[in-house]
Amino acid sequence: MRRRSRAFLLALAVVLGLSIAATACMRAEPSDTSDGAADDTIIVGVSGAFPENQIVAEMYAQVLEDAGYTVERQLDLRSREISQSALESGQIDLKPEYLSSLLLFVDPNAEPSNDPDEAAERAQEVLGPLGIEVLTPAPAQDTNQFVANAETAERFGLTTMSSLAPVADELTLGAPPECPQRPFCLAGLKNAYDILFHDFLPLDVGGPQTVEALRTNEVQIGLLFSTDPRIEQNGFVRLIDDRELQNAENITPVLRSEELNDEVRAALDAVSAQLSNEDVTALVGEVVIEGGEIASVATEFLVARDLV
Repeated sequence: MRRRSRAFLLALAVVLGLSIAATACMRAEPSDTSDGAADDTIIVGVSGAFPENQIVAEMYAQVLEDAGYTVERQLDLRSREISQSALESGQIDLKPEYLSSLLLFVDPNAEPSNDPDEAAERAQEVLGPLGIEVLTPAPAQDTNQFVANAETAERFGLTTMSSLAPVADELTLGAPPECPQRPFCLAGLKNAYDILFHDFLPLDVGGPQTVEALRTNEVQIGLLFSTDPRIEQNGFVRLIDDRELQNAENITPVLRSEELNDEVRAALDAVSAQLSNEDVTALVGEVVIEGGEIASVATEFLVARDLV
């Protein structure tokens, strides 16, 4: 059977976190779909355990449950390295993704795009042969957002990423542990801006550790997400990506082909159609600022938009 227990999935996440290369020997056999029917149980995961991703994944889960499917949730997968291997091997079936980051993860030589439809088409070309479907991107997109704390921005006159380059060797960057290898993070900053920091502190994925490190000046530059309401709340300065390192990062469902049918597509596309940048920023704020529960925040949004 392709399905695995929650304990197995958690163990897989630990092993993958230690050695991504080891996943090749852990791939599960696909379910028997000789009759063309999708399995009524769908496992929803995330490409990183942070509130925005978890809210959107919870929306996917709830609309599918409303359509009559049994849904299992794996909303604690820590990184794309873990979730993508899990998706390809059949340990999860569905996750929200960010187009250009996904594309360059699965094909480092791919040419990303600022056009979400074009980026989705390129991602589908790579993922289709792996049995994965890229569905309709949402209008909402969430790019990597480098920010400076107010003290640092004022001291060095920082407004753009280009203005950061001459002084970066005096500063510490706080970002996820995967940042040194990511094309939109340290590797991309070196190529696009010739930015080299004095130090790098591995933190969480755009979460409270990064926010706190910026507030206490443990790091002077941090990587958050462009829809994070805590940027304005804490007076952090958004550094404009003046050389356009970041590309289309529209929030997009990616799903194992064996689970796709017209009903599933319609349910997920309906969620995507309702997600704007403003909506996502507000939803994240309800969780990270107001302390709302992810499932409740997702439900309120879906009910308000007549999606469940």
